[in-house]
Amino acid sequence: MIRFITKKLLYGILVLLGVVILVFWVFQGFADPSRLVLGQTGDSATIANIKKELNLDQPKWKQFTLYLNDISPLSFSNKEEIERKKLKGFFIGGENKLAIKVPYLRTSYQNKRDVWDILLEALPLTILLAVAAMLFATVAGILLGVLAAVKQNTWMDSSAIFTSIVGISAPSFFMGILIAYVFGFLLSHFTGLHLTGSLYDYDVNGKTLQLKNLILPALTLGIRPLAIITQLTRSSMLDVLNQDYIRTAYAKGLSKRTVIWKHGLRNALNPVITAITGWFAELLAGAFFVEYIFGWKGIGKVTVDALENLDYPVVMGSVLLSALIFVLVNILADILYGVVDPRVRLK
Repeated sequence: MIRFITKKLLYGILVLLGVVILVFWVFQGFADPSRLVLGQTGDSATIANIKKELNLDQPKWKQFTLYLNDISPLSFSNKEEIERKKLKGFFIGGENKLAIKVPYLRTSYQNKRDVWDILLEALPLTILLAVAAMLFATVAGILLGVLAAVKQNTWMDSSAIFTSIVGISAPSFFMGILIAYVFGFLLSHFTGLHLTGSLYDYDVNGKTLQLKNLILPALTLGIRPLAIITQLTRSSMLDVLNQDYIRTAYAKGLSKRTVIWKHGLRNALNPVITAITGWFAELLAGAFFVEYIFGWKGIGKVTVDALENLDYPVVMGSVLLSALIFVLVNILADILYGVVDPRVRLK
């Protein structure tokens, strides 16, 4: 088990390193952040000072080394950098210290806030949206999958299969626009839902919790995993229902409901659990467009807004944080699959 986890962590570190290289060269390797900070009106002296402050007067390879030193949890920093960047962690040594720290994602070009503060403010809303979408997809997908397996070759089975195929095929941004238009505009008088809106509404009296704004984006985000879970549950249930111990359970006089839900579903859930954990990471990435369509102020909305404003530190930090979450969730999924299914041997 320890060897397996170590191997997965090493793979994860290599993936993150690849993401760091790609993110740096795409967003900073070819742009001039000093112009983004000052616009086109800055004088040459001010631009030179900004470039020095952001290390843009250094060769590209050195800029990348400094960026890697900033975002790495293990790095070297002097006392002046620690105070200026407000680094958090443990520091060992004299003038040049070995730092075990929270990665420094730099500051926003637009509002000068620490990128970590911006992302941590938005992350809980993205997690809430992903959890709500996964909860909807899991409950509805398992129920539809079991129904399709029990009613095999009936109109219920055909309907479940057709619906899952449509759900897999339809892109999230298209379904988001369609659902927002139908339920948030055409039928808004009946549903009470709006085209856009986040968890809180702000007015002169403060902020008001608006959980109803979670419904449409969670429904949109949950459609694809719902389709996958439905098909997996149906396929797994059909295999299980043909096993000898199921026939034995019927022969002992157990009710159909007991056999299906207690004996059949329990043994059919292994691939479904793996899909749920794996899709949770996918949902965090897929939430970008859904959040933007519905105005849900999570990581996705913050990232798209930052991209529109050319606020590259926020975009880069968001991509790195999303990649980290994706890697960690996939490692968790592999470990969980090995724990749930005793036939799997972790090597």
